Amino acid sequence: MALKPDDPPTGLPEPGADESEHSDRLVALMQSEMAAGPISFSRFMELALYAPGLGYYSAGKTKFGESGDFITAPELGNVFARCVAHQCAQVLEELDRGDILEAGAGSGALAADLLAELDRRRQLPGHYYILELSADLRQRQRDRIEQVVPHLLERVQWLDDFPDQEIQGIILANELLDAMPVSLFHVTDHGIMERYVALEENSFAWKELPASPQIRQRVEALELDKDYCSEINLGAEAWIQTAARKLNRGIVLLFDYGFPQHEYYHPQRKTGTLMCHYRHRAHTDPLTFVGLQDITAHVDFTAMAQAAVDSGLDVLGYTSQAAFLMASGLNEIVADSSPEATREHLDMTTQVKKLTLPSEMGELFKVIALGKGFDSVLFGFELQDRRGRL
Repeated sequence: MALKPDDPPTGLPEPGADESEHSDRLVALMQSEMAAGPISFSRFMELALYAPGLGYYSAGKTKFGESGDFITAPELGNVFARCVAHQCAQVLEELDRGDILEAGAGSGALAADLLAELDRRRQLPGHYYILELSADLRQRQRDRIEQVVPHLLERVQWLDDFPDQEIQGIILANELLDAMPVSLFHVTDHGIMERYVALEENSFAWKELPASPQIRQRVEALELDKDYCSEINLGAEAWIQTAARKLNRGIVLLFDYGFPQHEYYHPQRKTGTLMCHYRHRAHTDPLTFVGLQDITAHVDFTAMAQAAVDSGLDVLGYTSQAAFLMASGLNEIVADSSPEATREHLDMTTQVKKLTLPSEMGELFKVIALGKGFDSVLFGFELQDRRGRL
Protein backbone atom coordinates (compact mmCIF):
# COMPACT_ATOMS: atom_id res chain seq x y z
CA MET A 1 0.00 0.00 0.00
CA ALA A 2 1.35 3.43 -0.93
CA LEU A 3 2.03 5.85 1.84
CA LYS A 4 -0.11 8.95 2.21
CA PRO A 5 1.61 12.23 3.05
CA ASP A 6 0.58 13.79 6.31
CA ASP A 7 -1.84 16.70 6.42
CA PRO A 8 -0.41 19.60 4.43
CA PRO A 9 1.31 22.35 6.37
CA THR A 10 -1.05 25.11 7.48
CA GLY A 11 -2.16 27.42 4.70
CA LEU A 12 -1.19 25.21 1.76
CA PRO A 13 -3.77 24.01 -0.78
CA GLU A 14 -4.74 20.36 -0.91
CA PRO A 15 -3.41 18.38 -3.88
CA GLY A 16 -5.96 17.35 -6.48
CA ALA A 17 -6.90 13.75 -7.14
CA ASP A 18 -4.45 13.36 -10.03
CA GLU A 19 -1.64 14.89 -7.98
CA SER A 20 -2.38 12.60 -5.04
CA GLU A 21 -2.34 9.55 -7.30
CA HIS A 22 0.99 10.63 -8.77
CA SER A 23 2.45 11.21 -5.30
CA ASP A 24 1.23 7.77 -4.18
CA ARG A 25 3.23 6.09 -6.94
CA LEU A 26 6.43 7.87 -5.94
CA VAL A 27 5.83 7.19 -2.26
CA ALA A 28 5.38 3.49 -3.06
CA LEU A 29 8.76 3.52 -4.80
CA MET A 30 10.34 5.12 -1.76
CA GLN A 31 8.64 2.63 0.52
CA SER A 32 10.14 -0.28 -1.40
CA GLU A 33 13.61 1.22 -1.08
CA MET A 34 13.11 1.81 2.64
CA ALA A 35 12.22 -1.83 3.22
CA ALA A 36 15.89 -2.40 4.01
CA GLY A 37 15.98 0.52 6.45
CA PRO A 38 16.10 4.31 6.54
CA ILE A 39 17.57 6.22 3.62
CA SER A 40 19.66 9.37 3.85
CA PHE A 41 17.82 12.62 3.28
CA SER A 42 20.09 13.18 0.29
CA ARG A 43 18.68 10.00 -1.29
CA PHE A 44 15.13 10.97 -0.29
CA MET A 45 15.55 14.36 -1.96
CA GLU A 46 17.06 12.74 -5.05
CA LEU A 47 14.04 10.46 -5.44
CA ALA A 48 11.54 13.23 -4.65
CA LEU A 49 12.98 15.47 -7.35
CA TYR A 50 14.48 13.17 -9.96
CA ALA A 51 13.03 9.64 -9.80
CA PRO A 52 12.45 8.76 -13.50
CA GLY A 53 8.92 9.68 -14.55
CA LEU A 54 7.84 10.37 -10.96
CA GLY A 55 10.13 12.97 -9.37
CA TYR A 56 9.18 16.63 -9.27
CA TYR A 57 11.53 17.60 -12.10
CA SER A 58 11.10 14.37 -14.06
CA ALA A 59 7.31 14.35 -14.35
CA GLY A 60 5.00 16.58 -16.38
CA LYS A 61 3.75 18.96 -13.69
CA THR A 62 4.07 22.66 -14.56
CA LYS A 63 6.79 24.07 -12.31
CA PHE A 64 7.74 27.49 -13.61
CA GLY A 65 5.77 30.70 -13.95
CA GLU A 66 2.46 31.92 -12.56
CA SER A 67 0.77 28.56 -13.13
CA GLY A 68 3.58 26.60 -11.45
CA ASP A 69 5.19 26.64 -8.02
CA PHE A 70 7.77 29.42 -8.37
CA ILE A 71 9.11 32.01 -10.80
CA THR A 72 12.75 32.18 -11.86
CA ALA A 73 14.52 35.24 -13.25
CA PRO A 74 14.20 34.21 -16.93
CA GLU A 75 10.43 33.71 -16.46
CA LEU A 76 9.93 37.38 -15.60
CA GLY A 77 10.75 38.45 -19.16
CA ASN A 78 13.79 38.84 -21.40
CA VAL A 79 15.74 41.44 -19.36
CA PHE A 80 17.70 38.83 -17.40
CA ALA A 81 18.68 36.92 -20.55
CA ARG A 82 19.72 40.07 -22.38
CA CYS A 83 22.10 40.99 -19.55
CA VAL A 84 23.52 37.46 -19.45
CA ALA A 85 24.01 37.68 -23.22
CA HIS A 86 26.14 40.80 -22.70
CA GLN A 87 28.52 38.74 -20.55
CA CYS A 88 28.43 35.71 -22.83
CA ALA A 89 29.18 37.84 -25.88
CA GLN A 90 32.39 39.09 -24.26
CA VAL A 91 33.59 35.56 -23.61
CA LEU A 92 32.62 34.24 -27.05
CA GLU A 93 34.34 37.17 -28.74
CA GLU A 94 37.57 36.74 -26.82
CA LEU A 95 37.64 33.00 -27.45
CA ASP A 96 37.01 33.71 -31.13
CA ARG A 97 34.74 30.68 -31.27
CA GLY A 98 32.94 28.78 -28.55
CA ASP A 99 29.85 26.93 -27.43
CA ILE A 100 27.36 27.40 -24.61
CA LEU A 101 26.16 24.56 -22.41
CA GLU A 102 23.19 25.35 -20.18
CA ALA A 103 22.56 22.86 -17.39
CA GLY A 104 18.97 22.52 -16.18
CA ALA A 105 17.29 24.89 -18.63
CA GLY A 106 13.86 24.87 -16.97
CA SER A 107 11.14 26.07 -19.32
CA GLY A 108 13.67 27.12 -21.96
CA ALA A 109 13.05 30.84 -21.38
CA LEU A 110 16.72 31.67 -20.77
CA ALA A 111 17.92 29.63 -23.74
CA ALA A 112 15.42 31.19 -26.14
CA ASP A 113 15.94 34.80 -25.07
CA LEU A 114 19.71 34.40 -24.75
CA LEU A 115 19.97 33.04 -28.28
CA ALA A 116 17.76 35.85 -29.56
CA GLU A 117 19.98 38.52 -28.00
CA LEU A 118 23.22 36.88 -29.11
CA ASP A 119 21.76 36.65 -32.61
CA ARG A 120 20.99 40.37 -32.50
CA ARG A 121 24.57 41.02 -31.40
CA ARG A 122 25.90 38.68 -34.12
CA GLN A 123 27.79 36.72 -31.50
CA LEU A 124 26.08 33.32 -31.60
CA PRO A 125 27.80 30.23 -30.15
CA GLY A 126 28.73 27.40 -32.45
CA HIS A 127 26.38 25.11 -30.50
CA TYR A 128 23.92 25.65 -27.67
CA TYR A 129 23.86 22.48 -25.61
CA ILE A 130 21.15 21.88 -23.02
CA LEU A 131 21.90 19.31 -20.36
CA GLU A 132 18.44 18.13 -19.35
CA LEU A 133 17.27 14.74 -18.02
CA SER A 134 13.52 15.38 -18.03
CA ALA A 135 11.78 14.43 -21.30
CA ASP A 136 8.88 16.70 -20.40
CA LEU A 137 11.12 19.71 -19.83
CA ARG A 138 13.04 18.98 -23.03
CA GLN A 139 9.83 19.25 -25.01
CA ARG A 140 8.86 22.48 -23.25
CA GLN A 141 12.31 23.89 -23.98
CA ARG A 142 12.10 22.89 -27.63
CA ASP A 143 8.67 24.49 -27.96
CA ARG A 144 9.87 27.73 -26.34
CA ILE A 145 12.96 28.00 -28.53
CA GLU A 146 10.95 27.21 -31.66
CA GLN A 147 8.46 29.92 -30.73
CA VAL A 148 11.07 32.63 -30.05
CA VAL A 149 13.94 31.82 -32.44
CA PRO A 150 12.78 29.06 -34.83
CA HIS A 151 15.71 29.72 -37.18
CA LEU A 152 18.17 28.84 -34.38
CA LEU A 153 16.59 25.56 -33.27
CA GLU A 154 19.06 23.53 -35.34
CA ARG A 155 21.87 25.08 -33.28
CA VAL A 156 20.46 23.52 -30.08
CA GLN A 157 21.35 20.00 -28.95
CA TRP A 158 19.99 18.21 -25.88
CA LEU A 159 22.28 16.05 -23.75
CA ASP A 160 21.83 13.51 -20.96
CA ASP A 161 25.25 14.35 -19.51
CA PHE A 162 28.26 16.52 -20.20
CA PRO A 163 29.55 15.83 -23.72
CA ASP A 164 32.48 13.49 -24.23
CA GLN A 165 34.55 16.24 -25.80
CA GLU A 166 35.88 19.18 -23.81
CA ILE A 167 34.00 22.48 -23.98
CA GLN A 168 35.42 25.79 -25.12
CA GLY A 169 33.03 28.56 -24.21
CA ILE A 170 30.52 28.91 -21.40
CA ILE A 171 28.90 26.48 -18.99
CA LEU A 172 25.81 28.26 -17.68
CA ALA A 173 23.25 27.45 -14.98
CA ASN A 174 20.49 29.41 -13.29
CA GLU A 175 19.07 27.99 -10.06
CA LEU A 176 20.65 24.58 -10.58
CA LEU A 177 22.82 24.04 -7.51
CA ASP A 178 20.03 24.79 -5.02
CA ALA A 179 18.02 21.84 -6.33
CA MET A 180 20.80 19.28 -5.91
CA PRO A 181 20.27 16.77 -3.09
CA VAL A 182 21.82 17.87 0.20
CA SER A 183 22.91 16.05 3.33
CA LEU A 184 21.29 17.25 6.55
CA PHE A 185 23.30 17.30 9.76
CA HIS A 186 22.58 18.03 13.41
CA VAL A 187 25.22 18.94 15.99
CA THR A 188 24.24 17.23 19.26
CA ASP A 189 25.68 16.41 22.67
CA HIS A 190 26.31 12.90 21.32
CA GLY A 191 28.28 14.10 18.32
CA ILE A 192 27.45 15.04 14.75
CA MET A 193 24.40 13.23 13.45
CA GLU A 194 23.04 12.92 9.92
CA ARG A 195 19.32 12.99 9.24
CA TYR A 196 17.70 10.05 7.52
CA VAL A 197 14.12 9.35 6.50
CA ALA A 198 12.45 6.26 7.95
CA LEU A 199 9.05 4.59 7.94
CA GLU A 200 7.11 4.79 11.17
CA GLU A 201 3.50 3.66 11.35
CA ASN A 202 3.12 3.95 7.58
CA SER A 203 4.41 7.54 7.52
CA PHE A 204 7.70 9.22 6.76
CA ALA A 205 9.64 10.32 9.83
CA TRP A 206 13.04 11.74 10.64
CA LYS A 207 15.72 9.49 12.10
CA GLU A 208 19.18 10.59 13.17
CA LEU A 209 22.21 8.34 12.79
CA PRO A 210 25.93 9.04 13.29
CA ALA A 211 27.22 11.09 10.38
CA SER A 212 29.53 9.58 7.80
CA PRO A 213 33.23 10.39 8.24
CA GLN A 214 33.08 12.82 5.32
CA ILE A 215 30.12 14.77 6.74
CA ARG A 216 31.53 14.67 10.27
CA GLN A 217 34.89 16.06 9.14
CA ARG A 218 33.24 18.88 7.21
CA VAL A 219 30.94 19.86 10.06
CA GLU A 220 33.68 19.70 12.71
CA ALA A 221 35.69 22.24 10.70
CA LEU A 222 32.76 24.69 10.94
CA GLU A 223 32.94 24.74 14.78
CA LEU A 224 29.18 25.14 15.21
CA ASP A 225 27.28 25.36 18.49
CA LYS A 226 25.27 22.45 19.85
CA ASP A 227 21.79 21.91 18.42
CA TYR A 228 22.77 23.42 15.08
CA CYS A 229 21.01 21.92 12.04
CA SER A 230 21.94 22.68 8.45
CA GLU A 231 23.02 21.22 5.12
CA ILE A 232 26.10 20.30 3.11
CA ASN A 233 25.75 20.04 -0.66
CA LEU A 234 28.31 17.47 -1.74
CA GLY A 235 26.43 16.93 -4.99
CA ALA A 236 26.87 20.54 -6.08
CA GLU A 237 30.58 20.36 -5.30
CA ALA A 238 30.86 17.19 -7.39
CA TRP A 239 29.02 18.89 -10.25
CA ILE A 240 31.54 21.75 -10.24
CA GLN A 241 34.39 19.24 -10.26
CA THR A 242 32.86 17.59 -13.34
CA ALA A 243 32.38 20.95 -15.04
CA ALA A 244 36.03 21.72 -14.37
CA ARG A 245 37.12 18.50 -16.06
CA LYS A 246 34.95 19.21 -19.09
CA LEU A 247 35.90 22.86 -19.55
CA ASN A 248 38.88 23.25 -21.86
CA ARG A 249 38.85 27.05 -21.95
CA GLY A 250 36.22 29.58 -20.95
CA ILE A 251 34.00 30.19 -17.94
CA VAL A 252 31.39 28.57 -15.72
CA LEU A 253 28.70 31.14 -14.89
CA LEU A 254 26.31 30.26 -12.06
CA PHE A 255 23.30 32.14 -10.69
CA ASP A 256 21.66 31.02 -7.47
CA TYR A 257 20.52 32.12 -4.04
CA GLY A 258 22.90 31.68 -1.16
CA PHE A 259 25.68 33.10 0.97
CA PRO A 260 29.41 32.88 1.62
CA GLN A 261 30.17 30.29 4.28
CA HIS A 262 30.48 32.64 7.25
CA GLU A 263 26.95 33.88 6.55
CA TYR A 264 25.55 30.49 5.60
CA TYR A 265 26.44 28.97 8.97
CA HIS A 266 25.68 32.08 11.00
CA PRO A 267 24.55 31.39 14.59
CA GLN A 268 21.15 32.90 13.80
CA ARG A 269 20.66 30.44 10.92
CA LYS A 270 20.77 27.37 13.18
CA THR A 271 17.77 25.64 11.58
CA GLY A 272 19.33 25.58 8.11
CA THR A 273 18.03 26.85 4.77
CA LEU A 274 16.00 23.92 3.44
CA MET A 275 12.75 25.12 1.86
CA CYS A 276 9.89 23.64 -0.14
CA HIS A 277 7.76 25.40 -2.77
CA TYR A 278 4.24 24.39 -3.70
CA ARG A 279 1.92 26.62 -5.74
CA HIS A 280 3.87 29.76 -4.91
CA ARG A 281 3.83 29.02 -1.19
CA ALA A 282 6.98 28.27 0.77
CA HIS A 283 7.21 25.92 3.76
CA THR A 284 9.77 23.73 5.51
CA ASP A 285 8.34 20.18 5.42
CA PRO A 286 10.02 18.08 2.70
CA LEU A 287 8.28 14.89 3.83
CA THR A 288 4.87 15.95 2.51
CA PHE A 289 3.60 16.50 -1.06
CA VAL A 290 6.19 13.97 -2.25
CA GLY A 291 6.93 14.52 -5.92
CA LEU A 292 4.60 17.52 -6.08
CA GLN A 293 6.81 20.23 -4.61
CA ASP A 294 10.25 21.66 -5.13
CA ILE A 295 12.83 21.07 -2.39
CA THR A 296 15.79 23.43 -2.24
CA ALA A 297 18.64 24.61 -0.05
CA HIS A 298 20.64 27.80 -0.34
CA VAL A 299 24.13 27.58 -1.84
CA ASP A 300 27.33 27.83 0.20
CA PHE A 301 29.35 29.81 -2.35
CA THR A 302 32.56 29.45 -0.36
CA ALA A 303 32.31 25.67 -0.69
CA MET A 304 31.59 26.03 -4.42
CA ALA A 305 34.61 28.31 -4.87
CA GLN A 306 36.83 25.88 -2.95
CA ALA A 307 35.61 22.96 -5.05
CA ALA A 308 36.43 24.98 -8.16
CA VAL A 309 39.95 25.90 -7.03
CA ASP A 310 40.64 22.31 -5.97
CA SER A 311 39.63 21.24 -9.49
CA GLY A 312 41.90 23.66 -11.31
CA LEU A 313 39.48 26.52 -11.97
CA ASP A 314 40.05 30.18 -11.17
CA VAL A 315 37.40 32.18 -9.33
CA LEU A 316 36.90 35.10 -11.71
CA GLY A 317 34.15 36.95 -9.89
CA TYR A 318 31.46 36.81 -7.23
CA THR A 319 28.75 39.40 -6.65
CA SER A 320 25.04 40.00 -6.15
CA GLN A 321 22.61 39.50 -9.01
CA ALA A 322 21.73 43.20 -8.92
CA ALA A 323 25.36 44.30 -9.29
CA PHE A 324 25.99 41.78 -12.06
CA LEU A 325 22.96 42.86 -14.09
CA MET A 326 23.74 46.56 -13.70
CA ALA A 327 27.28 45.91 -14.91
CA SER A 328 25.97 43.84 -17.81
CA GLY A 329 24.02 46.43 -19.74
CA LEU A 330 20.87 46.75 -17.63
CA ASN A 331 20.86 50.54 -17.74
CA GLU A 332 21.20 50.53 -21.52
CA ILE A 333 18.32 48.06 -21.85
CA VAL A 334 16.09 50.29 -19.72
CA ALA A 335 17.16 53.39 -21.64
CA ASP A 336 16.15 51.72 -24.90
CA SER A 337 12.65 51.16 -23.56
CA SER A 338 10.27 53.90 -24.63
CA PRO A 339 7.97 55.25 -21.89
CA GLU A 340 5.47 55.99 -24.65
CA ALA A 341 5.00 52.25 -25.13
CA THR A 342 3.23 52.14 -21.79
CA ARG A 343 2.58 48.43 -21.43
CA GLU A 344 6.05 47.34 -22.54
CA HIS A 345 7.78 49.96 -20.42
CA LEU A 346 5.76 49.01 -17.34
CA ASP A 347 6.61 45.35 -17.89
CA MET A 348 10.29 46.20 -18.14
CA THR A 349 10.35 48.32 -15.00
CA THR A 350 8.54 45.53 -13.13
CA GLN A 351 11.19 43.05 -14.27
CA VAL A 352 14.01 45.35 -13.22
CA LYS A 353 12.53 45.86 -9.75
CA LYS A 354 12.12 42.12 -9.13
CA LEU A 355 15.58 41.33 -10.47
CA THR A 356 17.49 44.02 -8.59
CA LEU A 357 15.71 45.22 -5.45
CA PRO A 358 17.27 43.86 -2.21
CA SER A 359 13.80 42.90 -1.00
CA GLU A 360 13.26 40.82 -4.17
CA MET A 361 16.01 38.87 -6.01
CA GLY A 362 18.73 41.51 -6.15
CA GLU A 363 20.69 40.67 -3.01
CA LEU A 364 19.81 37.09 -2.03
CA PHE A 365 20.70 35.84 -5.51
CA LYS A 366 24.41 35.74 -6.26
CA VAL A 367 26.53 35.21 -9.35
CA ILE A 368 29.85 33.37 -9.39
CA ALA A 369 32.15 32.98 -12.38
CA LEU A 370 34.77 30.26 -12.56
CA GLY A 371 37.26 30.02 -15.36
CA LYS A 372 40.04 28.18 -17.11
CA GLY A 373 42.43 29.80 -19.54
CA PHE A 374 40.51 33.09 -19.40
CA ASP A 375 42.34 36.09 -17.98
CA SER A 376 40.21 39.09 -18.93
CA VAL A 377 38.13 40.95 -16.36
CA LEU A 378 34.51 39.93 -16.87
CA PHE A 379 32.05 42.76 -17.57
CA GLY A 380 29.55 41.52 -15.01
CA PHE A 381 31.92 42.03 -12.07
CA GLU A 382 33.35 45.44 -12.95
CA LEU A 383 30.83 47.31 -10.81
CA GLN A 384 31.29 45.13 -7.74
CA ASP A 385 33.35 42.04 -6.94
CA ARG A 386 32.92 40.29 -3.57
CA ARG A 387 35.51 37.55 -3.93
CA GLY A 388 37.14 38.88 -0.78
CA ARG A 389 34.06 37.85 1.21
CA LEU A 390 34.28 34.22 0.19
